[in-house]
Amino acid sequence: MKLLIRRPEQSDIQALHEFFDLVIRDTYKKEGIAELVDDQQDEWETKKQYVAMDLESQGKKRFFWLALNEETNDIIGTIECGAANEIIQQTIKEELFNCLEIGTVFVHPDYQNRGIGTMLLKKMLVTLENRRVPSFCLDSGYKQAQMIWQKKFGQPDFVLENYWGANSHHMIWKRTLPFQI
Repeated sequence: MKLLIRRPEQSDIQALHEFFDLVIRDTYKKEGIAELVDDQQDEWETKKQYVAMDLESQGKKRFFWLALNEETNDIIGTIECGAANEIIQQTIKEELFNCLEIGTVFVHPDYQNRGIGTMLLKKMLVTLENRRVPSFCLDSGYKQAQMIWQKKFGQPDFVLENYWGANSHHMIWKRTLPFQI
């Protein structure tokens, strides 16, 4: 399969909304929390807002990369960066103006475990380095994602124990650029 990584366009909006819905529902199911329909809806609305912010600001407020299957032109992955979310800001409690959050690292369920997320992450790290961003942060409350991030970034800087309920922790990483994965 040939992979194309590019910036989003206005014509991608509907496909991105559907992609976010698919990946969020799949993630909640795999995490055993599919019944949290309102949380899924909130996350979906946030991702839609992030794409709109990217397109409206031409990448200044939020900045996405998309991975597409070149043969089918289907969106199979996303990653974005922007201002750190509220959980990160309240936890780190320092000025994060020069520390962008990497998020929305989504890969289509049919394409997971093929290195697509890693490719997108490398692309984003280069993008941040080229913009002379000194550091980045990311967070996750999903157990499967936490295992991946721990392999790539080591132990988290912050663990909010039982944040999402019993034995459901929230993890936050902050790293200096350049960073090799």
